[in-house]
Amino acid sequence: MNPANTNSYNKKSVTDIQVEEKKVLLRCDFNVPLDKTTGKITDEGRIIAAIPTIKYLIEKGAAVIACSHFGRPKGEFKPEFSLAPVAESLSKHLGQSVKMAKDVIGSDAIKLAAELKPGEVMLLENTRFHKEEEKNDAEFAKKLAGMADIFVSDAFGSVHRAHASTEGVSHYLPAVSGFLLKKELDNIGGAISNPKRPLVAILGGAKVSDKLGVIGNLLKIADTIIIGGGMAYTFMKAGGGKIGKSLCEDSQLEAVLKMEEEAKDRGVKLLLPCDSIAAAEFSNDARSVTVSSDAIPDGMIALDIGPRAIQEFTDEIAGAGTIVWNGPMGVFEFESFANGTRAIAIAVAESGAISVIGGGDSAAAVRKFGLEDKITHISTGGGASLEFMEGKTLPGIACLQDA
Repeated sequence: MNPANTNSYNKKSVTDIQVEEKKVLLRCDFNVPLDKTTGKITDEGRIIAAIPTIKYLIEKGAAVIACSHFGRPKGEFKPEFSLAPVAESLSKHLGQSVKMAKDVIGSDAIKLAAELKPGEVMLLENTRFHKEEEKNDAEFAKKLAGMADIFVSDAFGSVHRAHASTEGVSHYLPAVSGFLLKKELDNIGGAISNPKRPLVAILGGAKVSDKLGVIGNLLKIADTIIIGGGMAYTFMKAGGGKIGKSLCEDSQLEAVLKMEEEAKDRGVKLLLPCDSIAAAEFSNDARSVTVSSDAIPDGMIALDIGPRAIQEFTDEIAGAGTIVWNGPMGVFEFESFANGTRAIAIAVAESGAISVIGGGDSAAAVRKFGLEDKITHISTGGGASLEFMEGKTLPGIACLQDA
């Protein structure tokens, strides 16, 4: 969040409006993983996450018309991208039958929506069966909105995209957030616009180019920024270090030097890993050595942060009031190179700070190490949480009514 833009996440939610006897178009994120052989859902996490909002709406006497995208059918009706398995799972978790429409804005969907009674739930087919969805086509959005009285957005993972079902429908219906989206806005927005100090930001992952905007925004508000993962070696090379064949984006060398300069000017502590675990090949079984991060031998690649870096980073995390983390410290998928990410995850979990994990690989790491219960908030949206932390205006949030 830009400090000047701190209220952009302060939006009305379902509890701020009358939903009784209303038809609610509810945008969910039901983009769940399926087993290719059996067609069964392998992780119902996103479906379970939508239940509190749906239950609240039906208990209040609203009729719920749920919708979502699923996969990339590229604007065509393809049976393998049908949301039918989701309707089945929803029925099970809600303890009531969820009616499945055969289409999105066709005669079947319109008929089912018209007949839907208070307390009932239906699910539209995959919104991406229409190419108009991703184009945010006004006519398509109008037809979608035409089935309902209110729009409730509860798919944080999609709010950075201006699609018909995430932004377009808000031009025709009063738009508010569901519980899941509100939690994201409160936690990420709160952590960044009004943090308990010191605010420690931890950024990792492969590419510095993916995080430039986030670093730029965090330099204005963080007390400490910790850089790990592959992106650290672009900083190392920019500073004149030898990085062997470690990841590096030569096109970003100037940008990272500017950032280091800005950190100095603003009095922000910018920490890079002083040592690294390097190997001759990208493999779990590769023989590794601990080396100084700016003196990695030719032909070797850094795959994790080293023990001294772990100590320095975890000491810093221990004193934090708020922690924002996005991106692993190394190739944590390889057990041999998971130490850095594991140590950071444990330090964040044990810090007692308000901790916000920005989706994607960091969320996967926290779950892998069984620490999710000790984290204040794990975001459901990788790309959306990054753009939110950048202080960008997200179309699917901007379109909601202000609180």
